[in-house]
Parts: sequence; C-alpha cells; structure tokens
Amino acid sequence: MPLSAHHLRASVAVSDIARAVTFYEGRLGLRALRSAPSAHVVDGSRIYASGGGPALNVYQSVTAGTTAATLATWYVDDLDAIVDELTAAGVDFVRYEQFEHDAKGITARAGGGRIAWFQDPDGNTFAVEADV
Repeated sequence: MPLSAHHLRASVAVSDIARAVTFYEGRLGLRALRSAPSAHVVDGSRIYASGGGPALNVYQSVTAGTTAATLATWYVDDLDAIVDELTAAGVDFVRYEQFEHDAKGITARAGGGRIAWFQDPDGNTFAVEADV
C-alpha cells in the first residue's frame, strides 16, 4: 500500500516533557491519549488527540527547537475565536517583520485566508489558519 493510504502524525521534539505537558495540555487544551518512554526518558513522550484522533507526538529530545519552520498547522473555521482562546490561555503569537499583522497577530495567508503563528516553550512553531 502507498504511504498516502496511511494515517500521518506530526512529531515534535521538546527539551523538557513536564514543561511541554503544561503547555500542550494546559495552554493549548490538547488531550493526551497516552504517554510512553522517549529514548532513555521514562514517560518522556505524549500522543495528543486533535480532530478526532491521534495527531501529535511530543517527545523529549536533545534536538528540541532546532528548526524555525512551521511544524504543524491547525485548520480552523473561526480563526479569531481560536486566537482569542489561546491568548486568554497565555499563548503569545509570533509576528514576523515581513508580514503585516493585526492586533491579534493574524496576517493574510498567501493564496487567500488568514494565519497566525505561535511557539511552544522550545521555540517549535505552529500555525492556526482559516480560509476566510
């Protein structure tokens, strides 16, 4: 079977799983489906649900935060409401010099729609975006 027939899950390296749990569960409101070891760290990873199934693997690693690229994007219907919820939970949105952002940190997306970026405590970048 080709890879396109199989479920895909994003994986994100973090430097401290306890700090990551506080962020991903406490601030983002993600629900952990299970925890497991990560390399030599007992209970060093979490699988989080999003969109109705397992979607994000967060694991402790020395490679945490080593990319500036967006690692995963949530596609939402009401971007303003999601940004407001996350801001109220203590999430800060990233503003890039090359883009014009509104007061919430939302900018126009290439090809239409709108997007906002935020980072976890290790500097891993995520986005939330909407078509309108």
